[in-house]
Amino acid sequence: MTKKLEGKVALVTGGSRGLGVEIARALADEGANVAISYVASEEKAAAVVREIERKGVRAAAFQADQGQQDAPQRLVDAVVKRFGKLDILVNNAAISLPSRVDDPNADIDTMERQWQVNALGVVRTIRAAAKVLGQGGRIVTIGSGVWHRVAFPGVADYAGTKGAVVSYSKGAARDLAAREITVNVVDAGVMDTDMAAPYLDVRPILTSNLTIQRVGRLEEIAAAVVFLASPAASYITGVVLAADGGYG
Repeated sequence: MTKKLEGKVALVTGGSRGLGVEIARALADEGANVAISYVASEEKAAAVVREIERKGVRAAAFQADQGQQDAPQRLVDAVVKRFGKLDILVNNAAISLPSRVDDPNADIDTMERQWQVNALGVVRTIRAAAKVLGQGGRIVTIGSGVWHRVAFPGVADYAGTKGAVVSYSKGAARDLAAREITVNVVDAGVMDTDMAAPYLDVRPILTSNLTIQRVGRLEEIAAAVVFLASPAASYITGVVLAADGGYG
């Protein structure tokens, strides 16, 4: 049986750990050749590549810090050079650095980096990919429900970055519609990942606001990404798909 993404080339940013690894696995299971990016963990990235290749598809890892201005373009160029094309972009890479806006000891440079990685990094990667994606390409960005409902303090900047990419994705969906390139966001719920570790103390608050009162499994979020990357979602664009257990 032909797999849904047979022969496609996908790029997953931040694909060496956590949710990124699970997304890369899920795309490969559907037949996609997968490129991942990583910042510093070359050994982990290499292990992911080996695992994906055992699924019978091609894989490669590229070092790229999307907080650096020229990194997204270099990353996309490297992927196209290695694989010959790009069909699917998954913007997964992000950082979360809790800090209150009124904290006199806040590290402003660190907070600014959060905007560079989560917002401008995503924007630059979408711009770079948009130039090479073919007819019917797919762009999926991992978001968070905190952009529309902030349930606890210390995440104003993180929530702002996620709100920014929602608006940008809706605009990009309009710009790329003539080529039937879809642009969507998956709002990921609370998960057991390294990035969620700083919020362990507020997890009861988060889960109490969920219709399904448990943390999400990585494969549940990855399944939403695969759906939006697949032919089944060809008429879905400019939307936010909430895979968040009913956060609201």
